[in-house]
Amino acid sequence: MAVSVDEFLKMLAGLPEVEQSDGGGWVSLKVHDKGFGYLWEETQTVGLKQTLEEQMALVAERPEVFEVQFTAGRFGWVVVHLTKIDADELAELVTEAWCLTAPAQLVDAYEAGHALLSRHRNQESLR
Repeated sequence: MAVSVDEFLKMLAGLPEVEQSDGGGWVSLKVHDKGFGYLWEETQTVGLKQTLEEQMALVAERPEVFEVQFTAGRFGWVVVHLTKIDADELAELVTEAWCLTAPAQLVDAYEAGHALLSRHRNQESLR
């Protein structure tokens, strides 16, 4: 159970219109000029935007994996240790952070595309 920095970057490639910029010791992750995450390659950690409730639940459930980064308004950011999380869970958290930040039209289009893909896969598995 671990996710490499390269695997994390591949997850980002699956989300529309993600912008990455070098912040000096970290990589800033944005969609439409709004931040939803940070990557610190040196420490193999990422910071992700979540709801306050999700932030508190994650940290309370597994403090060895998650820690409070900061809060801003109605959002709580969590630090995720890449060496202590599996890829599926991280992909879900990254997608959620992106969805909390991206414009509604972009989120709707992304979710519609994935619903069609899931439906197609389910139909294929029934054959």
